[in-house]
Amino acid sequence: MTLGSRARTRADKICSGRHEPGGVEGGRRVAECGGVGPPGLGGGVVGDRRWKGVVGTNRLALLPTETVFLTQPIRTQECPMTRMIVAAIALALTTPLPSPAQSLSDDPRVSSALSLLDMWVDAQLAYERIPGISIGVVHDQDLIWSKGYGYSDVDRMTPATPQTIYSICSISKLFTSTGVMQLRDRGYLRLDDPVSQHLPWFNIKETYEGAAPITIEGLLTHSSGLPREADFPYWTEASFPSRESIIDHLSKQETLYPASTYYQYSNLALTMAGEIVAQVSGMPYAEYVQRHILDPLGLDDTSPEIPEKHKGGQLATGYGSIGRDGTRKTVHFYTVNGIAPAAGYASTVQDLAKFASWQFRLLEHGDDDVLARNTLREMQRVHFMDPGWRTTRGIGFSIWRSDDKTFVGHGGSCPGYRTQLLLRPQEQFAAIFMTNAQGVNTGLYTRVAYEVVAPAIAAALSSDEYEAPDSILSTYVGRYERPLGGETEVIVWEGKLAMLSLPTENPLNALTKLKHVGEHTFQRIRRDGELGEKFTFEIGDDGRPVRLWRNNQYQTKVN
Repeated sequence: MTLGSRARTRADKICSGRHEPGGVEGGRRVAECGGVGPPGLGGGVVGDRRWKGVVGTNRLALLPTETVFLTQPIRTQECPMTRMIVAAIALALTTPLPSPAQSLSDDPRVSSALSLLDMWVDAQLAYERIPGISIGVVHDQDLIWSKGYGYSDVDRMTPATPQTIYSICSISKLFTSTGVMQLRDRGYLRLDDPVSQHLPWFNIKETYEGAAPITIEGLLTHSSGLPREADFPYWTEASFPSRESIIDHLSKQETLYPASTYYQYSNLALTMAGEIVAQVSGMPYAEYVQRHILDPLGLDDTSPEIPEKHKGGQLATGYGSIGRDGTRKTVHFYTVNGIAPAAGYASTVQDLAKFASWQFRLLEHGDDDVLARNTLREMQRVHFMDPGWRTTRGIGFSIWRSDDKTFVGHGGSCPGYRTQLLLRPQEQFAAIFMTNAQGVNTGLYTRVAYEVVAPAIAAALSSDEYEAPDSILSTYVGRYERPLGGETEVIVWEGKLAMLSLPTENPLNALTKLKHVGEHTFQRIRRDGELGEKFTFEIGDDGRPVRLWRNNQYQTKVN
């Protein structure tokens, strides 16, 4: 039986009771009835996927709006056990609970954090002269907030949205690594297999006599010793070689380090990993990942190559870094061709939100059709650390520490596009950032999203108690500008009035909290809790603020 036919008949095997020997398939235990899928979600069919379990709501059917709410119910499988479970739950649940997306995003602490993130991103777009941005924040199964800023195409003035397609470049490596691990779980390969065992034409020159063989795990952890790139100047010219050209030139290249010795990020390595997926599965790489990863996960706007059919439409136009003249040049359309497994994919904020939610669901509820839970755990733990103790890699995933917390994810940087996916599985939090410009620090945006929003989500989930701020504070909220330049956003933060000076790379540190001490008068709260200088709002004839005074200097309210 071919790999493709195994996948096509799997659901039939499950419902008919025709299990493989030992009750497992590919090292994973098969569900008893009703298809395979994440427990705790409704049984039924979503796209081409069979989902088992109990009555529920499909929380991944994302709407094309800035805030995503729960949508369509899922039909249950016609299975006796499922009908019994459904009947029991129907008796217990007489009144539907409010959706987590609605309750979480409406919590004042979360909505305040999202407002702060929103105004900061909007300012960054202007001050960094970024053409377009799409961003999203995920908690568990919900895209609780997403928004577009600026333009996906400046000349056409096409607005950027959460549905805008961007090249996600090296985030592609997560999908390629997932494909390799699927084949590993099904017994078609081992991580310690030499690459040459599966690719007979793998004939790169070995620089170091007696070096260990280059393994599949080495490819996926960037410890293979391979050079960073194939033998072509594609990052210079945005003209990418075919897979045949890459293979033909491989014998002209040589290893950079002995295998399993040092970290060297390598697009060539992940290109070889994609070739292994194609060779072992017996089908073209793009067909394999479409059938076994993208379609099952419902990633309808994700493709293993930049989609030319959306050029000038849903696909954002790419722009270069800012030049000395303060402008960005338009990057011509291109496809990534032979290195697509390493850097070819395109996607949207909404699709990467689905991808993140799938990982949280898998880690919490167990195996599904795409991957085993323990396999994802394996991918997201450290497999290689550079001798300098600064770089750690999982299987495909980047892994890093910040403030004693571990994060996983990946970034992407291709001509005209920068993207970042940050995940904190322990908190079921993810942030997605996409832009159609180079020279943008994408990691800054996902880090700020986490630092601003994650604590608010944690507070909302841990306690319903929240002291509402004095309604008078909203009177002063808005943007204030200095006549000679510079701006300040006055906001309500943690129940008090606060000021945010823009631009800044750290909005939380840039916040100045104020205490209401008199009519239209506030004092700065120092970090030690003591009070500092006064801030006074000058009120116009209509009862609204017109100026903000501090140290005998003023700023004018502009909105």
